[in-house]
Amino acid sequence: MTMTTDTSARYREFKMPDVGEGLTEAEILKWYVQPGDTVVDGQVVCEVETAKAAVELPIPYDGVVHALRFDEGTTVDVGASIITVDVAAGTPSEAPAAAAPAPPTEPEAEAAEPKGRQPVLVGYGVSEASTKRRPRRGAAAVPEQGAATAAIQAEMNGVPAPAALSRPLAKPPVRKLAKDLGVDLATITPTGPDGIITREDVHAATAPAPSPQAAPVAEAVQAPVGATPAVAGRETRIPVKGVRKATAAAMVGSAFTAPHVTEFVTVDVTRTMRLVEELKSDKDMAGVRVNPLLLVAKALLVAIKRHPDVNATWDEAAQEIVLKHYVNLGIAAATPRGLLVPNIKDAHDKTLPQLAESLGELVSTAREGKTTPAAMQGGTVTITNVGVFGVDTGTPILNPGESAILAVGAIKLQPWVHKGKVKPRQVTTLALSFDHRLVDGELGSKVLADIAAILEQPKRLITWG
Repeated sequence: MTMTTDTSARYREFKMPDVGEGLTEAEILKWYVQPGDTVVDGQVVCEVETAKAAVELPIPYDGVVHALRFDEGTTVDVGASIITVDVAAGTPSEAPAAAAPAPPTEPEAEAAEPKGRQPVLVGYGVSEASTKRRPRRGAAAVPEQGAATAAIQAEMNGVPAPAALSRPLAKPPVRKLAKDLGVDLATITPTGPDGIITREDVHAATAPAPSPQAAPVAEAVQAPVGATPAVAGRETRIPVKGVRKATAAAMVGSAFTAPHVTEFVTVDVTRTMRLVEELKSDKDMAGVRVNPLLLVAKALLVAIKRHPDVNATWDEAAQEIVLKHYVNLGIAAATPRGLLVPNIKDAHDKTLPQLAESLGELVSTAREGKTTPAAMQGGTVTITNVGVFGVDTGTPILNPGESAILAVGAIKLQPWVHKGKVKPRQVTTLALSFDHRLVDGELGSKVLADIAAILEQPKRLITWG
């Protein structure tokens, strides 16, 4: 049930686990402990964010924190050591504390690891191929790799590193700025007091060098004393990582892999809106949230039941179409961490009250940032409710591995021909995007038409369901 790496009888290294089935990195959001703190088996020591979720990591043994390997905000490869724990801190030592043996360097630690099966945190696991650290951007190659490793280890043990490999002096905000801009602090000449690197030094390091033609002019024209560089305050660079990075990669992969087709239909949903109001006062729906999205979800599930071929996946490697006999209904949710698409497992088997309960839990959990990686895996179709932003419709991009996604627009009071007369009616626009490799125009049109027909006459939930 635990994941450990023995480095010596006294010190143990805890490595970044794979918290989400094949993820290669995670960002350390927050440390809950500091060097010198006592920890116990199962205590949460940090929170990390992967491309799928924020997860708290428990330490798998008792001891005293010896060193934190990375600062908050650092993206760490799976398999890299993130914290060193002194598991023998409470036992007598013949030597003074200052003379306690330092933990072996990472290569030595890996060599000392048993080659047999290692216990791991449930659902984590580490592959040997993923334990290499990426080189820092812009960092120059160090000829003596062993000396560099020893210098880093010495610094983490509180021993000054050799002068040639000493850590540049900079405050944490400046270090973060340099990391975000891809600047190696070791290459910057400090101008601050006592050799401290300032924000201005980092910005100066990113400024493009003047071209040979422009150099004479630059020398002739003197900038006013105290002038702020033109770029300052006019642009903000945001590192692409975590959910945003995963979403970008997934959308690019989907858009340029699956041939998208989007169809639209505008429908009178007045009767559906009346049903929503009636269900809110129904005793069987007490304690759950009833809204138009609930009935849209149910309409989509009925349409899939009538046209099951739309619920499929294209297997490129096997050159097969995989028909799904279950529906894991994804709901796109805008959260402070970015776009998440958790799904309701086996939504096709749920009654309306059960679907309402699952939908409410899914949305609230996503907005609180507590969605687990498992909740976002295995989706088959998705609904995105762009109407909450006042948008009429859109052309949604498929969630990777799915064949269809339904966009629901804003429901507005509009003039509509009803029973031969123009009357104000509640109207919305639906958009269905589908993978044209799996879903041809006829099938896609039938699915969208069924959804619209149900929302126009919700009694079809009974006659068709």
